[in-house]
Amino acid sequence: MSERTPLLHYRLSTNVNEQSGEHQPCLSGETVEQSLAFSRLKSAHHSRPKKLSTFFGVVIPTLLSMFSVVVFLRIGFVVGQCGLYQTIAMFLVAYFIISMTVLSVCAISTNGALDAGGAYYMISRALGPEFGGSLGVMFFLANVCSSALYILGLVEAIVATFGLPEDGVSPAGSLQVLPAGYWWSLLYATGILLLCLLVCLVGAEIYAKASFLIFLVVMLVLATIFISFFAVCPRTILLPAALPVHNNTGPQPPNMANFTGFKLDTLLGNLDADYAVDYTTGTMMSFATVFAVMFNGCTGIMAGSNMSGDLKNPSNSIPRGTITAVIFTFIIYNLLSLMVACSCDRILLQRDYSFLRDINVWNPLVTVGVYSSTMSAAMSNLIGASRILYALARDDLFGTVLSLAKKTSHNGNPWVSVLLSWFLVQLVLFTGKLNTIASIVTIFFLLVYAAVDLACLALEWASAPNFRPTFRYFTWHTCVLGIVGCAIMMCLINAIYASASIAFMLLLLLLIHYLSPTSSWGYISQALIFHQVRKYLLMLDVRKDHVKFWRPQVLLMVSNPRSNVGLITFINDIKKSGLYVLGHVQLGDLDTLPSDPLQCRYDSWLSLVDHLNIKAFVNLTLADSVRHGVQHLLFISGLGGMRPNTLVLGFYDDCTPKDKLTDPTLADATVPTQDPEDKRPPYHFPALRPSNDGMGGNGKVMGPQEYVAVIADAMKMLKNVALARYFHQFDRTSTISSSPGKCALYVDVWPVNLLRPDSSSYVDTCSLFLLQLACVLNMVRAWRHARLRLFLCVEEGRSLRGSEEKLGQLLKELRIKANVYTVPWDQQVALHWQRQGEAGKRRPTRQSQREEGGLGKRGLFEEKEGGDYVNSFPSNATRLSDEYLSAVNRLILEQACPPPAVRFLYLPHPPADTQHYTAYLRQLDLLTKDLGPTLLIHGVTPVLTTDL
Repeated sequence: MSERTPLLHYRLSTNVNEQSGEHQPCLSGETVEQSLAFSRLKSAHHSRPKKLSTFFGVVIPTLLSMFSVVVFLRIGFVVGQCGLYQTIAMFLVAYFIISMTVLSVCAISTNGALDAGGAYYMISRALGPEFGGSLGVMFFLANVCSSALYILGLVEAIVATFGLPEDGVSPAGSLQVLPAGYWWSLLYATGILLLCLLVCLVGAEIYAKASFLIFLVVMLVLATIFISFFAVCPRTILLPAALPVHNNTGPQPPNMANFTGFKLDTLLGNLDADYAVDYTTGTMMSFATVFAVMFNGCTGIMAGSNMSGDLKNPSNSIPRGTITAVIFTFIIYNLLSLMVACSCDRILLQRDYSFLRDINVWNPLVTVGVYSSTMSAAMSNLIGASRILYALARDDLFGTVLSLAKKTSHNGNPWVSVLLSWFLVQLVLFTGKLNTIASIVTIFFLLVYAAVDLACLALEWASAPNFRPTFRYFTWHTCVLGIVGCAIMMCLINAIYASASIAFMLLLLLLIHYLSPTSSWGYISQALIFHQVRKYLLMLDVRKDHVKFWRPQVLLMVSNPRSNVGLITFINDIKKSGLYVLGHVQLGDLDTLPSDPLQCRYDSWLSLVDHLNIKAFVNLTLADSVRHGVQHLLFISGLGGMRPNTLVLGFYDDCTPKDKLTDPTLADATVPTQDPEDKRPPYHFPALRPSNDGMGGNGKVMGPQEYVAVIADAMKMLKNVALARYFHQFDRTSTISSSPGKCALYVDVWPVNLLRPDSSSYVDTCSLFLLQLACVLNMVRAWRHARLRLFLCVEEGRSLRGSEEKLGQLLKELRIKANVYTVPWDQQVALHWQRQGEAGKRRPTRQSQREEGGLGKRGLFEEKEGGDYVNSFPSNATRLSDEYLSAVNRLILEQACPPPAVRFLYLPHPPADTQHYTAYLRQLDLLTKDLGPTLLIHGVTPVLTTDL
């Protein structure tokens, strides 16, 4: 095997950003060799080396994000409000949700190379740009609000330590010197945010170095807290002042509480829930509100993922580091809750959120821990928000709106994204209180976690061969459990906020879907659709087909779409939710060609389908003749039970084709005109030639003999056939919109074989097929106001009224609404008999009259074992005079008042003798001359029934 032979195709490989040297996704299907080449290029590129290891890049940021507000400022709040039982239950529920999400994160992150953006990058590359972009915005807002939450928690701790009492008088020797109040707290929060901004502008590396020092401090503080529960003697603690409660006539709450040390009575008093008023906001607490505050201590699991663009090996570091941090924090939270419940009065837990400082062996140490951990968490979320915003901008999902956010410094730091994130955090700080925004932050994070689980679930259900993560400790069950858990908790916390967040996300999804350019990331929806379509196609059993559920499934042969825009759009209306395939035959021999010439043509055809706004597939084939190519397509088009049952051809005539794809004066209104600002992809279709060959007007690529042979082949294969003439004159939009009234649009149906004047049957299989197609067209919304006109040709001596009533009764049984008109055609028939002579004046035999019988149980006039009708040929096809055909043509034109939008005519079977094919085609030409848009239709299968 050659060294350059592609061995595998990665769905996610990597290349190097020319500006920053970061990993970027390559979803165009590069080979392993190309990926290795990119890797070598990356290793040689030293403009921005990635230095962060698992411990420094994932474990430390995750631990510091989780050990922040909750562990130092809200652990007593949770135990005091909920009791130990519900606290442990809350942690179990919260960690169950995040554990399911962590498993999904680990699976996705080990399935390919990760770039900057963390969870946004995972979701967008797995679910596509719509879900990725909308949830990326939600995750960005979650990080913004979370950063503000941590800063407000830090301000709360600063005011509790250094803030002046309510009377404004600081005790002698006290450190309480800072003014307190809403605007002063906002000023302190703004200053802290500016400090975070300066660190983030320097870059992620300085944050990583600073975070390690903060991590050491936090671990030291935690160690002293656990030691203090054993080393500190029981004591009485002065409680901070509470906000006044409106309409409170009860006793005033105490201003003192006790740290009792380990006592059984204290533990028993803290086991059950006792929800009370939050002294910082004055609102009554509940399980949902407390869970919202507590869950913020669990939202740091994405801190390591947010640093994915700065990690040495993100696919390895993110799973190991995140799982380690989650297990460690779970153990610490539960141990701390147990010790608090055993040693602190309920009043102390409910009325003093900084009590850990008062019971520590050295009070300032806890203050340092609170300040450092909350500062670190705030910076972590600010950096995470900026990286997500930068990734969104770089992916161009919102166009020029985020173009400025792409700017980076010389070392790759997205400083504009940092400034934009800082500005939004500053706006959130105006809320003023931590518990106020806790619910919003929690709901945002739950929504993102559910999306990560959904992304992993979609990849698992799609069964894509390239989804093979090295982390295997997950199943679709864990993904579903994570999604359900997130959804339930969102509704329990605040159903209004949850609904508003989901609605906002869906709005963003729709905006991105309609406004953003097509991406090359791959769409999980395509994989899921393929999986489901394959499953249901296997269930679609052709042996269970029934005439009641018949629908047209059309193969339209097109030689050159430039002249067939009108026909293509018309057949799209007549398909009635059935299969619609645009077929094309390219003449050539693959043995003499270096490669398949059709592969490069599909893009033009698919672009045509998009711009005509039709629901059609494209099937191209290479053959030595058009006849063989059509046979190929009739044999192989479709799949399973979805195969074409009707072949539509353009008519073989000498009409000059008109290009409706380039000439705006001729273009169908459904096709955008070629103006200077038209951004359509160019159509690589050949220029038109001056004549029509029945395949769309690309010159005489076949003769009349071959054309009729194509018709005969389709009928042998039991395919219905329709020949479309003059549809180059058809403009769908102008035809439908030009009708002044609801009933000013007409569709004319002539269900009689006009080439067989000796047989005036209008209830054979072919006639009923005409009626069915006309009815299908009338059921389309755009054609619903059209009126069907059914013309019944009768001869002198037959009851005009009786024939009309009989046909009307038939239409009533078939539930077809149409106006029946009887048309005497004695003069035209007389011209026929003059040519035939007296011997040809035989009336229809008893056998032919039986074709006018009743309705079958399965279909109308269904023949036994395939029927003799399909294989019978007109015996007098060569004896029809031009005078007769011209007279019938004039008869049809005389009935066109007002003129119809389209006519449906009966198409006879081609003659058995192939030598008469040219004469047969000439007869059809005379019959339909100057009729306007006309379909000559031949049906071979029953399509109507009166059964339920």
